Amino acid sequence: MSRLLTMSSLFSKSIAVSLLCWWSVGSLHAALFEDDEARKAILDLRQRVDIMRGDADQARQASTNELAGLGKSLLDLQRQIELLKAEIATLRGSNEQMMRELSEIQRQQKDQLQAVQARFSKLEPVTVQLDGVEFLADQSQTRDFDAALAVFRKGDFVNAQSLFSGFVARYPNSGYVVPALFWLGNAQYAMRSYKEAMGNFRALIAKDPEHLRAPEAVLSVANCQLELKDSKGARKTLTDLVKAYPQSEAAVAAKERLATLK
Repeated sequence: MSRLLTMSSLFSKSIAVSLLCWWSVGSLHAALFEDDEARKAILDLRQRVDIMRGDADQARQASTNELAGLGKSLLDLQRQIELLKAEIATLRGSNEQMMRELSEIQRQQKDQLQAVQARFSKLEPVTVQLDGVEFLADQSQTRDFDAALAVFRKGDFVNAQSLFSGFVARYPNSGYVVPALFWLGNAQYAMRSYKEAMGNFRALIAKDPEHLRAPEAVLSVANCQLELKDSKGARKTLTDLVKAYPQSEAAVAAKERLATLK
């Protein structure tokens, strides 16, 4: 019986050793299996990391290329801006030059227009009032008449005669003709050219017998006749003066003269 117990104990130990061996082998297989999975996981992770790194490198390269392209575009844009600025400055300078030239042209045109207007204004007739008569006359006529009268008033009867005679010849239809004939006759009378003076006084009377100077002209004709010793002619002229212009100052003088002639 003791032997049986011993054999039973040995058998139990044998079974226990077998079980232990089996568990150890199983554990070893399980551990080996787990290592393979881990290596595979690690390899997969490495591949993913490599792929991610590749993608990151590509993205970084793309960004670098994009930044480089953007930088080039910015440089190109900057150059275009500078060119545009230079062109604008050139255009501004050209515009300023054109404005100066235009201003100069406008100034010249204004000066020319003023000069033309001044020349035309000298040619335009002006209204003149002289010896109670209003008429239109060119400025040149006014200038020439005033110049001749100024010479007469200085007592230069020779030149006054020349100036008034030339005036009548140049402007036969001027409103100044009657006054010019009057002063021409007076200049000739002062020079004792009585016949010439008498002819101009009579021309005045024939041209405008109603003129303010007409009575004086008739009296001057009588004076010329008296200087030429034509008392009879002077008496008739004075008598006609009193009849034609009874209210004039010349008529008063004519009456006084007639009284001395009788």
